Amino acid sequence: MSNEVNKRNTVLMIIAIFAISINMRPAITSIGPMLETIREQLLLTNAQVSLLTAVPVICMGIFAMLAPILKRSFGLKRTMTVMIILVGVVTAIRGFLPGYPVLIGTAFIVGIAIAVMGPLLSAMIKQYFPDRAASVIGIYSFGMGVGSAASAGLTVVFFDTTGSYLFALSIWSVLALVGLVAWFLAMTNRIEFRQLDADVVKAERKKVRSPWKSRKAWLFLLFFGLQSSAFFSIITWLAPIATSAGMTLLQAGTLLSVMTTVQIFLNILLPQLMQRFPARKFWLLLMLIAGMTSIILFWTGIHSLMWIGAVIMGIPLGGLFPVALLLPLDETETAEEASAWTAMMQTGGFIMGGLLPLLIALVFDRTASHQYTFGIMMLLYVMMLILTFLIGDKKERRIY
Repeated sequence: MSNEVNKRNTVLMIIAIFAISINMRPAITSIGPMLETIREQLLLTNAQVSLLTAVPVICMGIFAMLAPILKRSFGLKRTMTVMIILVGVVTAIRGFLPGYPVLIGTAFIVGIAIAVMGPLLSAMIKQYFPDRAASVIGIYSFGMGVGSAASAGLTVVFFDTTGSYLFALSIWSVLALVGLVAWFLAMTNRIEFRQLDADVVKAERKKVRSPWKSRKAWLFLLFFGLQSSAFFSIITWLAPIATSAGMTLLQAGTLLSVMTTVQIFLNILLPQLMQRFPARKFWLLLMLIAGMTSIILFWTGIHSLMWIGAVIMGIPLGGLFPVALLLPLDETETAEEASAWTAMMQTGGFIMGGLLPLLIALVFDRTASHQYTFGIMMLLYVMMLILTFLIGDKKERRIY
């Protein structure tokens, strides 16, 4: 009976990780397909409308260090519950209170909530699935991919159906209800969460290596930042690039949806392949070459090649994030240490990820040319290529 209960709890926890993770992107990625519509209706510059995706991502970096603090102070269950509710409420508000200040304010709060949720999920995975981290990270990133794909593809459909971008943005709040129900089910009969936190945290904190003093952790931060920059730049700007190349808004939204659909399959497939064939450098090089190839295809402006590029771009978008999440888990010994390294990596990484799409917007406002957009995106992949050789393959545990 005990084994059956443990299996049931494990399944419920995996479902909860998936259900929570699908909430961690739609409030951001739903903006991309609506970028031009929002800009035109609210009379904004490209830089102003780009802030709607830049602000939450920057907040995801600035406030990531809150995760271990809140976890120690209030416990995992309570902290995660509040964050899920925050995401749902502020996303719903977008449907009732129109205007740019509301969009910016909700983007800010969503960024803080996601900043806390990410490291908490990584710590959970390290603590409860130490031997299956790659598989569960795959489910985590698969959930985010599903959220991204759904919001990227269906936001335009909701807009076309209702004629309201406010409804198209706010409808994604329903995902928070799914996440909340799954979380409560997973936490039922899991009293050991708070007990473990109280008993173990002091011992774990003594063993934590400060990531801020580790060269490897800084390499992880840079890699995470570059892949975040590439992800949010593509998600934010692919639809505007496609419309500037002559596609309709619906075609551009479909292009984005095709890319994110490929991404969600790669989110779960690539971590599995990497666990079976653990040649980290090989997989990273494969993904980065695919990304650079895709950018070249987008750069041509030829519609048929852009569709092929969207399929290929799903490879790095689907694989780079879970690989980046696995990096600190491979290097750390405990859940507390994994949480600290992940929070540090995401602090700097998401700040970078938020600033790059904003930089693209500023350049585009000045030049009215996406040639510079493609140049910036290509540079991101070249820099990740260099970092891949510095990070290297996964090594055996070393004593520092």
